[in-house]
Amino acid sequence: MGKWSPTICYFLRSVLLCTPVSVLAPGMRLTPGKTLTSDQGSFALGFFSPSNSTQNTYVGIWFNDIPVHTVVWVANRDNPITDASSAMLGMTDNSTLVLSESSGPEDPSKGRFSGGNDLNSPLQYFVWDGSVPYWRAAVWTGYVYSNMGLQTVSSLLYMTIYKGTDGESYATFGLSDGSSRILYKIDYSGKTVLLRWNTSLTDWTPITPWPAYRCNFYGYCGAYGYCDNTDAIPACKCLDGFDPINKTEWVTGNFSQGCRRKEALECGGGDGFLTLPAMKVPDKFLRLWNKSFDECTAECSRNCSCLAYAYANLSTSNIDGDTTRCLMWTGELIDVAKGGDIGNEDLYLRLAGLSSKGRMSIIVKVVPAISASLLLLLLLACVVWFHRFKGKHDEKGRLKVWDLSITDGLGEETCEVPFISFEEIVAATDNFSLSKLLGQGGFGKVYKGLLHGDKEVAVKRLSRGSGQGAIEFRNEVVVIAKLQHRNLVRLVCYCVQGDEKLLIYEYLPNKSLDTFIFNYENKLMLDWTTRFNIIKGVARGLLYLHQDSRLMIIHRDLKTSNILLDGDMNPKISDFGMARIFGGDEQQANTNRVVGT
Repeated sequence: MGKWSPTICYFLRSVLLCTPVSVLAPGMRLTPGKTLTSDQGSFALGFFSPSNSTQNTYVGIWFNDIPVHTVVWVANRDNPITDASSAMLGMTDNSTLVLSESSGPEDPSKGRFSGGNDLNSPLQYFVWDGSVPYWRAAVWTGYVYSNMGLQTVSSLLYMTIYKGTDGESYATFGLSDGSSRILYKIDYSGKTVLLRWNTSLTDWTPITPWPAYRCNFYGYCGAYGYCDNTDAIPACKCLDGFDPINKTEWVTGNFSQGCRRKEALECGGGDGFLTLPAMKVPDKFLRLWNKSFDECTAECSRNCSCLAYAYANLSTSNIDGDTTRCLMWTGELIDVAKGGDIGNEDLYLRLAGLSSKGRMSIIVKVVPAISASLLLLLLLACVVWFHRFKGKHDEKGRLKVWDLSITDGLGEETCEVPFISFEEIVAATDNFSLSKLLGQGGFGKVYKGLLHGDKEVAVKRLSRGSGQGAIEFRNEVVVIAKLQHRNLVRLVCYCVQGDEKLLIYEYLPNKSLDTFIFNYENKLMLDWTTRFNIIKGVARGLLYLHQDSRLMIIHRDLKTSNILLDGDMNPKISDFGMARIFGGDEQQANTNRVVGT
């Protein structure tokens, strides 16, 4: 049996708990007593202490297949670890190798993280990593909270903030009679955790940790970006009217450069305000006192430097005597989020061309200038279309389904596959917006789309340079349409227009298995029952492809990114359209080109 590749080994270890370990993937942690072993077993990486020292611990690589411990590389030769019990080697999500010596969860000494209200305003709570913001809670919309994070338990936690006679602000916390003990703390990793004492388990049970996902870290999505907590797996997106500054880095997961406006502000009547609901409003705001909602709107509208505003009626005026809360932003918008436990108010974002006056001005200027050109282009397109596609479309203008049909290997013609126009796909994906990109592979990119306003789909746009010709495309359409199984991704429709070839699949909200397996936080969601169900589902899908279907299909490219998960974490195999079609009595096939992984 040939050696396993590191990726396959890690996938199996994460799902089937196989050993030995040969890969340190992002999110993993290596502690003293555990090692990574190379594929051939020649080398090992881990923690070690020299024979003449019992206090110092180092990270190094040594020969693993000889009896004499011989070190060939040391990471921290000038900075040894003095307490091995607190040592940890890990890799961050951006592939940075980090060696840390933390005090540990039981040590009460002062650590890196601290928490408290903003010194300049009692409106928001911060966690700091040293002097740098690590996480920020939502700006308070009121000064009294009930059932804060405890809706699922029979406890009532209330907090009141008020102003004393000495000018200082105070907070009081309380529990309803008979409630369980509550513990609110910042742990050694920087997470703010609310815990409840569980009498039956005789232990503390975590209720709500913040931040729950990496994109909720302070400023993680960059200026004018936001963390969308409404997705199954929260991710960074640009605010409406903005695009990533560096699209290449954005796709790879580096959001630090943030986003920029698609269209510059006019500040002359053409600007308007777009309402963004369920938002965690940005940091670095200016509060205006004693303003009504209309006054707050007017103040931001007439100030050309005002980029956004938010308004709330506070439940009490114990702090400053003002029950209004008008916030304005005149600098870049940073640390924004949508939905989840912390996204709960409207943010009014200034954009160009939203006012009725601005829109009318654009229409008056643009329409006369381009109407003649559009008419000429339309006539030319009709002529080209008629000559190129004459006889290939039905009376409704759709490409005839039989034009893409081939026999299925059993001498039968395939069934019809629904057709959709390219224009509908462009509208469904916001013209293939980068914010809609789900992933990309050897044959092209996959976008999230919304058909007819309410049907979520995944649009696979085949790359023109992929080498996939008309025959291969027809094979994929036919194969996917013919194969129906609960553990295979379902084809919704297809599109062909010129050089464009697109496949539209059902959308699966939990995306692909690799987003869980190779992410430290998401991996915790995969308990053994869920993992086992995924394994069984993938096995059922493969059995159907290989044996039980009328067409014997070899997938050739099965990997975690091709295993998609629906809302209930049920697996569905995708991208099996690359496989060749085997006849019912054939057991092998020859190919003259490299395929698969």
